[in-house]
Amino acid sequence: MTTMVKKERSLFFRTITNLAFWVVLGIVLGIIVGFAWPDLGVASKPGIDWFIKILKWMIGPIIFLTIVSGIIGLESLKEVGSIGFKGFVYFEVVSTLALAVGIGAAMFFQPGTGMNLDVNALDPASVAKYIKDPKEVGSTLAILKSAIPSDPITPFIKANTLQVLFMALVTAVVLSFLPNNYKKACMKPLEFTQHYVLKILAWFMWFSPIAAYSAMAYLIGKFGLSSLLGMIQLLLVMAIACLIFIFVVLGIICYAAKINIFKFMRFIAKEVLVVFATSSSETALGPLMKKLEAAGISRGCVGLIIPTGYSFNLDCTNIYLSMSVIFLAQAFNIDLSFTHLLSILIILMITSKGAVGVTGSGFIVLAGTLGALHDVIPVVTVAVLLGVDKFMSEMRAVGNLCGNSVACLIVAIWDKKIDMEKFRYALDHPDEFSFHA
Repeated sequence: MTTMVKKERSLFFRTITNLAFWVVLGIVLGIIVGFAWPDLGVASKPGIDWFIKILKWMIGPIIFLTIVSGIIGLESLKEVGSIGFKGFVYFEVVSTLALAVGIGAAMFFQPGTGMNLDVNALDPASVAKYIKDPKEVGSTLAILKSAIPSDPITPFIKANTLQVLFMALVTAVVLSFLPNNYKKACMKPLEFTQHYVLKILAWFMWFSPIAAYSAMAYLIGKFGLSSLLGMIQLLLVMAIACLIFIFVVLGIICYAAKINIFKFMRFIAKEVLVVFATSSSETALGPLMKKLEAAGISRGCVGLIIPTGYSFNLDCTNIYLSMSVIFLAQAFNIDLSFTHLLSILIILMITSKGAVGVTGSGFIVLAGTLGALHDVIPVVTVAVLLGVDKFMSEMRAVGNLCGNSVACLIVAIWDKKIDMEKFRYALDHPDEFSFHA
């Protein structure tokens, strides 16, 4: 009897000290409050706003310190080039597959068919702020220009991942030319600072249940469950497409690398839950990088692939973009030929990279893509997606997290920057690799 009581107490203690339990509780309470008391739900918004704002302040230093210390720790700059090249190849291939999954799912399930919407009933002013010159969206020059910061402080304050990445790479390359004794001297303060920044982040992550509550309460209170019903088909098809991408496309890639995708998803389950609750990939970026490194992937690989992936490998955002274009054509009864479909795929391969780090980038890229199609589908039609986009953002955030986690794993295996024995142990014992203060 005493043993039974001890087990029950142990289970109870593990439950109440488990961050995932409190995040789930926050989600449930947020949905209840948002549905029963919409005004209170909307008033809860500052909870998620401040949580993400503070996280943004921390993400820049974490990325910078991880990349710099990781690259300095590599034997040569040749290794950096090798990881970077393989990462680039992986990003291009897999992000294109994601676009194809989005088009295929929309064509197969046809979520917009039968809606018979009238383009003349839409207000162009509602999407005016998202419309950019198609030439600007996705141009290589625009991307390169946006990566160079005007000062060294703003990218950290605004959590501009691309600009922080650029500064970290420049700093790391410069430090790599120093003699070994100077490099070792630089490593100590970098590792010391990184340790305490991550420790502060781990403490701060205990506020994520409050953020989860605030995000869900605001979402349901502001838009209501009724806004879901009108677009339920699109949401379901988006969810199916993301699941197909994660467990079929990424599953096959992992299988080829002799990794079980289900075990890997279980390994990053807590990060996935936090991202889903807050609709922001930033909330799990630091813990994810630390967890992958602790599981046996080299710091240099984690530091290069994860931040770069969040700029150039947003797989489920790609699914959302390609699916949305087809959905809008179906909803407004616009016939698309095979040539149009091929054009959409090619244009999105370029434009999906074009609004990195820009607020509302999904709509900016979508509007830019429609503009590049020369009004085959009027740009104003994106207004239909404004209400439901908040609900789709959870799926995009979760899918992007999974996609970049797998990208880091595959590049690490490809470039032999992983301790496979340690990694397989981590997959079998995920609780031992939880990110705590």
